[in-house]
This record gives sequence, structure tokens and C-alpha cells, in this order.
Amino acid sequence: MPKKTPTVEAGRRVDPRVRRTRALLRSAALELAAERDVETLTIADIAERATVNRATVYQHYKDRDALLLDAMEEEIGRLAHAAARCPLTRPAGRTPAELVELFRHVEANATLYRRMLGPSGAARFINELRGLLAQEVEAQLHGEKDTDAAAPTAQALARLRAHYLAGAFVGVFTQWVSTPERPTADQAAKEVWALMRGASKWTTPGMPS
Repeated sequence: MPKKTPTVEAGRRVDPRVRRTRALLRSAALELAAERDVETLTIADIAERATVNRATVYQHYKDRDALLLDAMEEEIGRLAHAAARCPLTRPAGRTPAELVELFRHVEANATLYRRMLGPSGAARFINELRGLLAQEVEAQLHGEKDTDAAAPTAQALARLRAHYLAGAFVGVFTQWVSTPERPTADQAAKEVWALMRGASKWTTPGMPS
């Protein structure tokens, strides 16, 4: 019987058994992250859920956070892709449908995002999410018609704006999924869009509207 050819993963040839074990570990990590605070999870907990021993986990990941980050990589990619479709440079007016879809995506995975973004969440996940969102926003900003877009100063300013917006999104998502009676995805997207375009009706108490 011919020997099975290892598959290719991220530019490397990976044995199918390794892929299956990692898939088990990622699935176990996501299940547990949706059930309890991430900070309370241990390698032993994940190993037990995946029905493998702890030594097997350490053969694939150096620590719990590395495993969680790998488990969330696909989800981060989906969110970044959704963000990339949002026309953030569109003039103020009707809330873009793509922005609403972005919030609906987070809403559909609210429990997982609440665990990962909350006080007991994984710092590496938050940093990775913010970084990928910033990349997608910056790509849009560079796409704006700006004759000085190639200038170093213009690039630095675009990057600054991108990280500002990415940080705002992460902050909004964190607060939104943690609110017991949170606004709907449509309401949240509408408010965020208004804030981004400087058209929000919200005012500070005691300040004139």
C-alpha cells in the first residue's frame, strides 16, 4: 500500500496525523473558551477535552495562549475579511450594509468574543485582532484618491488613522458583546458609523447639543 503524502500547511509539509491532532486541540480550546473565562483554562483542561495527554499538547504549542491564538486564527481572518469589505471612506449618510454585516458576525459569535475580549481574555488574541483590522483599514485609506499618498508623512498619518479606527472597533466590540441588553447589530453599526463620520447626535451631559 503506498505511503500517504503529507499535506501542505502554511508553506510546510505537515503529516495528516499532526493536522488531525491540532484540529482536535483547536476545537477543544474553542469549546472551552465559549464555556468559561479564558484565564481559567489550562493546558490540562484542553488536553482532557481533546482526549490527548498534556505532553501531546506541548508537542504542538508552547503554551495555552499560542494554542488559543491558533484556534482563533480562522475566526480572526473572517472578521478581518468582513472589515475589509466595509467602505469606511464612504461619505456620511446611510450606514453601509457591510458594516452592519460586520456587527452581525460578531453578534453571532458573541459568547466567544466576550470571553476572548473580556478582562480575562487572551492579550495575544486582542493584539492580533487589532493588528489585522488596522491592516485592512490602512489598505482602504491608501486607496483614497490622494496625490500625496506616497509621501512618508501621508503613509504615517494613514497608519495612525488605521490604528485609531482598529482600536475603536476592538473597544466597541468588547463593550457591545459584554452588555446584557445590548443594542442590535443594526443599531450598533448605525451609531458607530455616525461617530466615525462625525454625525452622531450623542452629546456629553451638561454640554449643548
